[in-house]
Amino acid sequence: MAWNEPGGGRRDPWGRGGGSGKGPDLDAWLRRLRQRLAGLRGGGGAGGIGTIVLALMLAWLLFDSWTVVNTSQVGVVTRFGAYASTVGPGFHFVLPRPIETVRKVDMTSVRSVSDKQQMLTKDENIVQVDFNIQYQVNNAEQYLFSLQDPDATVSQAAESVVRRVVGASTMDTILSGEGAAMVVTTQRDLQKLLDSYHAGITITEVNFQNIAPPAEVKDAFDDVNKAREDKQRIENEAKAYASKILPEARGQAARIVADAQAYQASSEAHAQGEAQRFLLMLKQYQAAPQITRKWLWLQTIESVMAANTKVLDESNGRNLIYLPLKSGAGAAPATPGAVIPGAGAMLQRSPSGTAPAAGASGASPGAAASATTGGDQP
Repeated sequence: MAWNEPGGGRRDPWGRGGGSGKGPDLDAWLRRLRQRLAGLRGGGGAGGIGTIVLALMLAWLLFDSWTVVNTSQVGVVTRFGAYASTVGPGFHFVLPRPIETVRKVDMTSVRSVSDKQQMLTKDENIVQVDFNIQYQVNNAEQYLFSLQDPDATVSQAAESVVRRVVGASTMDTILSGEGAAMVVTTQRDLQKLLDSYHAGITITEVNFQNIAPPAEVKDAFDDVNKAREDKQRIENEAKAYASKILPEARGQAARIVADAQAYQASSEAHAQGEAQRFLLMLKQYQAAPQITRKWLWLQTIESVMAANTKVLDESNGRNLIYLPLKSGAGAAPATPGAVIPGAGAMLQRSPSGTAPAAGASGASPGAAASATTGGDQP
């Protein structure tokens, strides 16, 4: 609405007429407000105060008499600061504050503390240990009321346990590959210590992130580690060589044993056969001694003469020309049964190894020579 309307009296935005043209009457508005407040403080204002107090109490009860606990949490209820109960996940009614208070504790999250300290070993060496401890809450009441600062308590307890474990080990043991045993010992001892405090905490993992000597002696320890690695490498190579050689040696030993067993069986069988043959021959000898003796003599002579060169001289004192024929390179091979005529002599290679009869065709009477199988020299 315009400040001044045409044609009539002058009017202001608050609906007052007039020609004064002044602004709103603030004094009148403040006067009415004081009157209302005075009415609340007067004899008839007790009901108004009670209404306000009742409204405030209803609002207090409405907004502070319930709580919701998440699925990963538990709620610890305290009544005037003292422990009252523990509630699980869900919607719960409680007395409004400050009568009862609900403190929510996450039971599934993993908390961790880390520290780095220089520690003394059993052999009086100094090492710098960087460790990390991870834990979860297993009892919310103990976690809230047994420890003033859980993280600080876990850190100090872990430092104490790690110092004890490191102090019971030598430098070589700590820097070698025995860290897993130290982790197990540290976790077990730290859990026992926290259980004695009724901390309500479960140690889930212990990690030694770095164990190293101080910087002043790092070079010397690097040399020691390098020597240890070389020793391990040489041992591994020796084991690999042994694993390669041993199967071969075992195989050769098994083959030698098998050959010996086969030779043993063959020798035994041959000896048994010879013994049986001798017994059979003995029976024949006992039955006909003369015939058996002669047969044995002929058999022996045959075996001896078959491997030697034989020359038969039937020249009756005449000159005998002996021509040795070699079957080497440049010499014509002798044909079995072939007769090579010579000056009053005959050379013959008999296929049966026996001497030819005297007076054979092409030979002079009483002069013959024969070379049998098994030799080319006279």
